[in-house]
Amino acid sequence: MTASPSSLLFMAFLAVYLAIRGLFIRRARHAKAVSRNSLVDRLLVLTMGLGQVVLPIVLVTRPGLLAVADRAQPIACAVLGALVMGAGLWLFWRSHADLGDSWSVTLELNAQHRLVTRGVYRVVRHPMYVSFFVLGIGQALLLANWIAGFGGLVATTLLVTVRLPREEGMMIEAFGDEYLDYMRRTGGLVPRRP
Repeated sequence: MTASPSSLLFMAFLAVYLAIRGLFIRRARHAKAVSRNSLVDRLLVLTMGLGQVVLPIVLVTRPGLLAVADRAQPIACAVLGALVMGAGLWLFWRSHADLGDSWSVTLELNAQHRLVTRGVYRVVRHPMYVSFFVLGIGQALLLANWIAGFGGLVATTLLVTVRLPREEGMMIEAFGDEYLDYMRRTGGLVPRRP
């Protein structure tokens, strides 16, 4: 069995996703002043890798392993999935670019860390997590497999549920009233109504 065109399209989007992440990982090599990095946080990052990267690669390279979870896929899903993935990748890139030196894979703040409230962070406090949800929806639409297709959404839900309260606490501790005011002005994952 060969990979479907929509699975191959997903792999192209995945390559762009990994290139964006790799670029910003290389740029983010700064001494960390505050770290809430823990085993739980590292396991969450690994879970994201499993859901967003490993399961889709397994689906494409070893389709028989996940064949029990294959599902029908109308062409409209692939078209919509490509549009959603494009939007998710733009938001993923923009989130990194707007954070600049303040970005980290895990819960860490560098010595010159600043609170970013411009760009996409003007609209929501956690646009990168929003991008993960959008990318997960695109993944579910492009991959005609219940396991690999929904792996990104499941991993993202787990990450946000466990990590977000810890991240918000770290930011309140570091920025105090400035962050509390930012919380009042913006929604966490969904824009706040004016």
